[in-house]
Order: sequence, then C-alpha cells, then structure tokens
Amino acid sequence: MVNSELNRLSRLTAILVQFQTKRVITATDLSHKFQVSKRTIYRDVKALEKAGIPILTEEGKGYTLMEGYKIPPVMFTDKQANALILAEQLVLKSNDSSFVKDYSEAIDKIKSILRYGDKDKANLLADRTQYNQVIAQERNSNNLSDLQNALTNYNLVKIEYTNKENAVTSRLIEPFAILNSENWYLVAWCRLRNAFRFFRPDRIQKMEILSEQFEPHNMTLQEYFDKYH
Repeated sequence: MVNSELNRLSRLTAILVQFQTKRVITATDLSHKFQVSKRTIYRDVKALEKAGIPILTEEGKGYTLMEGYKIPPVMFTDKQANALILAEQLVLKSNDSSFVKDYSEAIDKIKSILRYGDKDKANLLADRTQYNQVIAQERNSNNLSDLQNALTNYNLVKIEYTNKENAVTSRLIEPFAILNSENWYLVAWCRLRNAFRFFRPDRIQKMEILSEQFEPHNMTLQEYFDKYH
C-alpha cells in the first residue's frame, strides 16, 4: 500500500510537470506515457483539481492549465532554449537508456517553467529537428542558431548561397526544418524556386534574418517527407 501511494504521488507530480510542459495534453497521451489506464488518469486529474490545481478541459482537445499558473519562468533567451532542444535530439540517439530518460525528464522540467510563448517555440523546434547520427567533423558553419531562431519565429531569411557547382544565387527562404546526415541541412521554402529546397548552412555565404514573417507551413516533418519524398 505504501509503495502504491508513493507511486501515485510520483505520478501526480510527473503529470503536473507534463501539464506545464505542453499547452494541451490528452488523457490518452498521459496514459501511454505513464503506462496506466485512462480511467486512472481521470482519477489523477480529479485529485489534482481537488488539490487546487486549475486544470481546464478543452472540448475535443484535452487538458490545459489555466493561463498564468506556473512556476516563475526561467529567463532563457530564444537561442539558449533552442540550444537545449537541439542537445535533446542528440541525446535521444544515445544507446544508454538511462541517459536518455534522465535528460528527457530534465528537458521536460525546463519546458514546464518556460513562458507559454517560449514553450510553444521549444516544442515546435523539437518537432522540426531530426538528427540521424553523431559524426566527428570540423565546425564549418556558425549560423544554425540564427536559423533555428528564424524557424521558430517564422522570419524570412535572405541568403547568398553557393551550390555544389559553385554558382552563387540570392535567395529568400522560409525555414521549415533542420536535419543532420553527415552534414547539417536546412529544409526551407525557396521563393526563387517556388518549392521546398535543402540548404547546407556551410554553403551560406551571407545571411540576414528579416523582420518580415511568413505564413507557417502547417504540417509535421513526417507529413513533409510523405508529400515530397
């Protein structure tokens, strides 16, 4: 009985962290994460509500915490938060499960105390970043951080780009995703070609993040691959 109560207390605390990590979360998501039934999750949510946690139900979407209910925000800059998310993608490729678990839980706690706007940006970048393998290579670009920032804020980017034939063109691009497979690649909508294109950051000769914003591309990374590859 004691162990059961301790397990439930631990789960309730972890559920609260999940609520603070994401704007909206479903009972199905929570039941999968904690490997319990949805009925158990419903009971846990009621217990949190009775404890005074302002949990709201969004019809057809899931649960959300009342705006403003959170631990005081950690004062990360956009770029610092983005660096943490990128590190998470590297860690997730580790073959040590305990390392992955501990780091993922730490990132969840960090996300849980970000302001709502910063939290949305962190989750967007996590969804739009894919790292296939860790390869020791010389650092050959210094603009990934700015590209990440443009991606999460939907800022247009003006670049001078050298292709593999060494031809230089001026492009206006809408950053969509960041990938790694031997080299870093930016997936972006190119207004010059009127299509999605891959860009290697080390081939960007000049770059300017513009204040003008573009309309978000409302699809996941997997949906992009399914549609275009």
